[in-house]
This record gives sequence, structure tokens and C-alpha cells, in this order.
Amino acid sequence: MSRPVEFRRAGAADAARVRDLTRKAYMKWCAVIGREPLPMTADYDHAVRHHVIDLAFVGGELVGLIEMIPRDNDLLIENVCVDPDRQGGGLGRMLVAHAEEETRKRGYGMVRLYTNKAFAANLGFYESQGYEVEREEPFKGGTTVYFRKSLG
Repeated sequence: MSRPVEFRRAGAADAARVRDLTRKAYMKWCAVIGREPLPMTADYDHAVRHHVIDLAFVGGELVGLIEMIPRDNDLLIENVCVDPDRQGGGLGRMLVAHAEEETRKRGYGMVRLYTNKAFAANLGFYESQGYEVEREEPFKGGTTVYFRKSLG
């Protein structure tokens, strides 16, 4: 990536841009699972107030975001989102690394996330980043795969 990525914490005024970017990025999965993936239907007015959402900008343009939920003993990555026009350039890896750093800053040694088993590219991506499958559960006619990574 030739230009630096800058992060900024999302606030209440960012809910619409979070929603718009998420819908754009997840649109490709609708045909795969026959419905809108959960991030496309989330309440981002609520999420920007109650979760940690960091926006990624390149040259002032919103190119991605990562939504995180700090919990008692870990940090849950709720949503990793890269603008489709920017996918394949390393932004996803950068967003996940950013979440791992946020996990460490909060004093946690474990980061978790989940994805739909039908999203084969996501499964391979998370495994390549050192995440291991913790469990699988049926969900809405498909399967949710839960991943974890120890940062210790």
C-alpha cells in the first residue's frame, strides 16, 4: 500500500458511513448464502455507541473498518470490512492486526471472531493469520465457524 492507513474511532455521526460501507462490502455474500449476512442488518446507530469501531482511511477516503466488542476475558472482532474496490491489498490483514493490538492494549491475551462457513475466502484468510477453529454451530440454514487466537 503506497499511502499510509490512518485510523479514527467512529462516533455517533459515523453510523451511516459504517452501515453503507458494511453493506457494500458484504453484498457479494448475499448470493452465496441466500440472504443478507448479519453485518448488513446490524443496528449501527447502536454499535457506534456501544462497540469499538475503528475506521481506516487512506488519503482521507474511508477504505475499511473493524468493529470490536471488549468482553470479560477477550476481545471479539464483530466485523472486518474492506471496501470492495480496495480488497486484495492487505487492508484486511492490517485491520485484524489493529484489533490484535487493541486486544493487547486492553490487557487481554485472546481475540475471537466468527464467520459463515460458506465464506471460504474468510476461512482461509483467518487461518493464514494464525486463528484456529474453536467450534462450529448451525445458524440460519448454514454454519457459523468460531475462531480464536492466543496473543500470549
